[in-house]
Amino acid sequence: GRMSRVGFLRLLVVGGFVVALEVLCRTGIISKLVLIAPSEMAMHLVRILTSRKADADILESLTNVVMAVVLSVVGGFAIGAMIHSFPRLRRAIDPFLASYYALPFFAFYPLFIVLFGLGRGAIVAIGVLFGVVAMIISTLTAFDRIPRVLVRTASVYRMGPVEAALRVKLPSAVPFLFTGFKLAIAYAFIGVIAAEFIMATSGLGYSISYAFNNFDNGTMYGLMLFVILLVTVVYACFHAWERRLLRRWGR
Repeated sequence: GRMSRVGFLRLLVVGGFVVALEVLCRTGIISKLVLIAPSEMAMHLVRILTSRKADADILESLTNVVMAVVLSVVGGFAIGAMIHSFPRLRRAIDPFLASYYALPFFAFYPLFIVLFGLGRGAIVAIGVLFGVVAMIISTLTAFDRIPRVLVRTASVYRMGPVEAALRVKLPSAVPFLFTGFKLAIAYAFIGVIAAEFIMATSGLGYSISYAFNNFDNGTMYGLMLFVILLVTVVYACFHAWERRLLRRWGR
């Protein structure tokens, strides 16, 4: 149907971009000192994975991302539910939420080092800062779409804000919360990998930065390809799950 055609066109665009990049790199139009061909990236990635020399860094980064995602989703939902329960508070906070991602978080990394020290704490904190507001905004949007009859039913049963959020609002809003969940994953990856560039001595971000500083393009682009593929696969899985929930919720 229409979605299969959209998927085919999406694959065609991505495939065309990869082929064009391969040709440009192979013909020397793009220097190898700047960018290596996608096929070479894939070869270097296979060598890295089969040699298992990056296993510790991959585990370190994935652990940081999972911690950041969990804290972002749980904290973002709790904060979003609280804000939604107080309309005046929401009106006061809305402008700050709208402009939140214009803030230069990495300018505060010396403060995070002082608060959390060098290591996982500061990196996870930056990942949470990136992901939590996406979940807050998604929670507010999801709660706005809850049918009013359900909210009135909760009032008839004299439920408090916490009980109403858990027993009425959350089950009805779950399909729409997936948007915030997906964005929290993407932003957490961005925050963690970027933080590892400047605040870590291990992890994928550190390894990519180290390879860049030592002119090791093969390792650098191989690890970058791994991050891109990993995020794409995770995002696609949750996107498919979200579509199934929306279809079920629609029925």
